[in-house]
Amino acid sequence: MEDYQTHAGEELVELATEEICGQNGMPILMQLWVKDCPGLIASQQSSLATLSGQFTTRLNLGLLSVFTTEVGGQKLLPALRLPRYQVTTVGVAGHFFTVNSRSEQADLK
Repeated sequence: MEDYQTHAGEELVELATEEICGQNGMPILMQLWVKDCPGLIASQQSSLATLSGQFTTRLNLGLLSVFTTEVGGQKLLPALRLPRYQVTTVGVAGHFFTVNSRSEQADLK
């Protein structure tokens, strides 16, 4: 499970960076205040990994495991809420393959 948490933290950083730091992510005023959006999200990788472990179910099928993680909705900053994500990953011999991921739009008011 620890290996999966590390993998999930990396995946969540990537997804959140794309969605929050992308062109239509943060409002202009937030962009002026947050100078390094990708760096801010990357600095939360450990927390996101821990969070993913709390919201993951594991189906052990012997040779492989299926992990389903549903996280999101938490506030990162007063006016910035993390988008909701559902990620399904297959783990085989210490390697992880994301087979499905979806997200709901972040609340960026």
